[in-house]
Parts: sequence; structure tokens; C-alpha cells
Amino acid sequence: MMASFVAGELDSLPLMSRDEIESLIANGRKLVIFRGQVLRTDAWLPYHPGGDKAILHMVGRDATAEIEALHSDHARQKMLRYRIGRVDGLWKNFTPPIQGGTFRTLADMGEASSSIADSAKSDATFMSITSRSPSPVFHVDGHLRRRLKTGQERPGPLDEFDPSPKRSSPDMDGISYLDSITRDQISLDLDKYPASDLETQARILAKYRELHQRVYDEGLYNCGAFAYACDIVRYVTFFLLMIVCLRIGQYAIAGIFLGFTWHQLVFAAHDAGHMGITHDYKIDTVIGIIIADFIGGLSLGWWKRNHNVHHIVTNAPEHDPDIEHMPLFAVSHRLLGSLRSTYYDRVMKYDAVAQFLLRFQSWTYYPLLSLGRFNLYVLSWDYLLANRGPKKGPGAWHRWLELAGQVFFWTWFGYGIVYNVIPDGWSRFIFVMTSHIASSPLHVQIVLSHFAMSTTDLGPQESFPQKMLRTTMDVDCPPWLDFVHGGLQFQAVHHLFPRVPRHNLRRARTLVREFCDEVGIPYALYGFADGNKQVISRLSEVSRQAAILAKCQRTVAMRGSFLGVGHGH
Repeated sequence: MMASFVAGELDSLPLMSRDEIESLIANGRKLVIFRGQVLRTDAWLPYHPGGDKAILHMVGRDATAEIEALHSDHARQKMLRYRIGRVDGLWKNFTPPIQGGTFRTLADMGEASSSIADSAKSDATFMSITSRSPSPVFHVDGHLRRRLKTGQERPGPLDEFDPSPKRSSPDMDGISYLDSITRDQISLDLDKYPASDLETQARILAKYRELHQRVYDEGLYNCGAFAYACDIVRYVTFFLLMIVCLRIGQYAIAGIFLGFTWHQLVFAAHDAGHMGITHDYKIDTVIGIIIADFIGGLSLGWWKRNHNVHHIVTNAPEHDPDIEHMPLFAVSHRLLGSLRSTYYDRVMKYDAVAQFLLRFQSWTYYPLLSLGRFNLYVLSWDYLLANRGPKKGPGAWHRWLELAGQVFFWTWFGYGIVYNVIPDGWSRFIFVMTSHIASSPLHVQIVLSHFAMSTTDLGPQESFPQKMLRTTMDVDCPPWLDFVHGGLQFQAVHHLFPRVPRHNLRRARTLVREFCDEVGIPYALYGFADGNKQVISRLSEVSRQAAILAKCQRTVAMRGSFLGVGHGH
């Protein structure tokens, strides 16, 4: 499955203490742990094809599971040139600087050096953080932590606890109200999932590695040529039907068939973006750019930069761009606190516009998603024109091929069809709108697996597999409908094994469910309709929380006015 390391080669690396590593990170070094080795990624950061932020979210952490899931064996071998040392035993993750973690230099610690014994005795510093902070972690009752370590399921006080009266108390200010929701949600997650202590999560990781080996052994990383051949027949059929409809003047139907073509092609682009077709970085990238840019008018590079971060920090409101849609949508109460996005490097303001729009988000959800492709054009051009992708290294040439693809797309679609073939303005409008709306169920499918799932942070020790399964749901459908969902119905499985071709995810799901039963992690599976109900319910819940927040703020403001607070003298 993975390339093995020579024991003597690993032993030849200098042993580094926890304090040494912390001090280097405090001095700006970007250190990541991979299979017991310390990688210094500073020099590679501007060259990383997946963007710098995917690496920054792993600084100070054991990134073994993430690296092995997202990278080929060839890429993992190339990482070894950045080794500067090794660590012994289980690594206790730091909170990365990009997520608000604080680090001390050796001078700050009052030491000139640090030994392994000192490191083993050291403990991570706990910081109480409010809902406005990057990654809020709160204490929970001791009886809850003890119960979780046993892995047993039983009703607890939280199951019967209704926090609504407490939350809506007029004595609360806005931040206290948001904090109370955060504490409740963290407690509920801790009650439902295995404990997030180092030893428990290490056992889950060990089982995940066994699962990953089974996926390799069963050949699930092998590309199914026949399955892709069937896909190509489907793409060509839809495209030809569009041409036929254009020739007979049925522009609305022609638009629908073009939308179906785009809808289907995105699934192949998704595989290519994850190197899931040939597993060759250059070949799959070219395939992805041809599909996304030349045929679809969307930037594969923008998607990869966005999507790689999503796979690392799934459903984290301040880090995951896939759930950062303010002021249109908020799937977490924490977004009501004007969080700063580490992806966009800006504050997602909960301003008057957001306060108005979020009242109706459960009603505007589907209409806005139906227009989502237009927003993707804007994001794609912003990415390419602002040169936000890799400027050096193996991904530097992507931008130029993508720009050529964009020119090609707007030539054949914008000029060739919309302007040159369709005779009048109204027919052009109908064709454009039907083509874009017909492809919009894809957007529903993409967000379905995450919008209704947990957005809490259980701390830096939570393992990669548990976090992926806690923040992602799968959608149940019969095998004959797999071509409609395009593998996106197996998002939980896909997040565990991003490079597995989508045609093999159904078989991998069986293995994942066995893994979940073995380690005690709930596996979230909903039908398509029920999953959508969960999403709408989440949107409605956040709207209600926004209304209560406004009530708390008005009450505090009135109390302050009554007491004379804020009046000048």
C-alpha cells in the first residue's frame, strides 16, 4: 500500500523533543509530523499544488492519515527530502497557528534545550476560547468523558436536557448566547462519538490504517475503464441531443441537455482533481482542466485550492470555504459572531444584510443554488486573473492552460452557440437559464452531505477518520441511480479515501460501515429526501438562533440604556 522506510534510515534522523518542535514553530517554521518524521515544509509551501493553506492547517500536527489519504506514493516519497528529525511515541497535536494556536520559543520556556524526558512530562496548555475565537473548545462534565472512553451507549442527562429556556434567557448577551449553544453542541458530539483523547484516537487511527490497507488489497484504487467508457457515451449522448434541439429551434430543451452534460462531466472532473482516474498528477490534471475549463467554463485550479482545504478542515465554520456562504447562508450559529475566515482572510460580517437574508435562508436555499453556476464563473475568473494558484513548481503551468480553456469555453459557448446560433435575446436567455438550472442539482448534492452535519471542534487530538465521519453524511440510493449522483452520495467514504475512483465507492462503503461498527463511530446515512429535510431543518434552526440572538442584543441594549450606560456627561 505505502512505500516502506528503512528502519536504519529513520533511526539516523535526530530525535527531536516536543519543546524543540514547538520552539521552531514559534519562530515561524512550518513543521508537520509524517509517520514519526518531522517535515520542514517552509521551502515547499509556495510550490504545493494543493495550495499553502492545506499545509498550514497541519502545522504542529501528525498529518500521516491526511497525507496518505490525499497523496500518491510518489508524492509521499518526494516529501522525505524535507525531513529534519523524528519523534518517539504518540504525537500530541498542537493547534496550528492558522487556527489560533500559540507557541513558545525555548527562551520563552526558560530553557536552553529540551530533553525527551521533559517532553514526555509536558502537557498541552488549555486555553478557554469564546465563540468568536478560531476554534472554541469548552470543558465538559467529567462523567461524560469517562463514559465515552468505555464506548458504551446509554441515555445521559444531555439526552433529556432542553437548553432552549436557558438559551433564550433575556439575561444573556449575544456572545454568551452563542457560547451556550457551542457548549451544548460540543457536549452532544462528545456524548455521541468516541472520546477525543490521544489513546482512543490512536486506536481509531490504527483501525483506519487497516481499513486503508483493505481498500488497496481489494483493488479499489484501480480505475474501471469500462465504467468510464459508459460515462463518455452518456456525455456524448447528452451533448448530441443538445445539438439536435438547437437545430430544430427547441432552445429550452437544448439548454436542459447541456445542463445534463455539465452535471455528468463534473463527476469526472472531481475524480481527476483527486488524481482518481490514472493516479498520475499531470495526466489527471490535464483531464480535469479539459473538462472543467474547456467544456464547463470553471477553473479546476480554483476548485482544487478550495477543495483541498475542505478535505482537511471539513465543516469548520472559520476554516472550511465550503460552508462559508455569508451573507446568503449560515449553517452554524458561530457564523452569527462575525467570524474571520482563514481561507478568505477576511471577516464574514454578520451585518444588516446578513441579518435580513438569514431570516429566509430555508426558503432561498434552492432558488439560490439553482443560480450557483454563475457564482462559480466569478470565483474562477477571480482565481485566474488574481493568480491565486501556485506560482512555482509543478502546478505553475496550470494557470496558462486554464486561461486558454476559458477563452475556448466562452468562444464555443458564449459566441458560438448563445450569440451565433440562437437568433434572439429571449431565446438566448431561456437557453442560458435552463442550461444552468438543469445542472444545479449538482450543487444540492455537493452541500447535502455537510450542511446538516456537525460543525463543532472537538480539539486537535480528534483523528482524521472520526472527524470526516462526524462532519459528513452519505446518501442512500439504489445502484442504478449511481450515475445521477456521480459518487457524491458516498461523501463520507470519499472523505476517508479521496483518491478512490467513484465507481468503487459503493464497495468501499461496505468496508467503512464495518469499520464504524468496530470503532464505535456512528455512520450517518440518509435517503435523498430525508437528507434534504435535515439540511432545511439546520437552516431553519440557525434562523431561529439568529432571531433569539437579536432579542438578546436588544434586551442588553435596553438594559444599558435604562441604566444610563453609554451616555456622555
